[in-house]
Amino acid sequence: MKKRLIFALATIILIAVEVLIALFVHDNFVRPYIGDVIVVVVVYCFVRIIIPEEVYLLPFYVFLFAVMVEVLQYFHIVDLLGLGNSTFFRVLIGGVFDLKDILCYGVGCLLLGAFELFRFRRAHEKEK
Repeated sequence: MKKRLIFALATIILIAVEVLIALFVHDNFVRPYIGDVIVVVVVYCFVRIIIPEEVYLLPFYVFLFAVMVEVLQYFHIVDLLGLGNSTFFRVLIGGVFDLKDILCYGVGCLLLGAFELFRFRRAHEKEK
């Protein structure tokens, strides 16, 4: 239960950071790149609320999910679903395919993989 609470808190904080970036940061680096790195961390934390046990390759699965959403943007999924007039869904799902976004998702998931490796090694050191 403690793990779920920690990941729930992390999810809420990171979503707040993403909203603040979207509302107040209008630059050429933080909003387009750091925001995309953070978004995969948000997805990871959200999944860990539901599944607090270790999931082998979870950062990779999050990366695949993010790439799938990006590919759906290429096909204008928001418009195909009839949600094109909704600012909320345009922001949530996105509307523009960009290979740089996929690169940012990869960076975020590599950071998550490093985080999991660190936690795994630390847990096994404590067992010894």
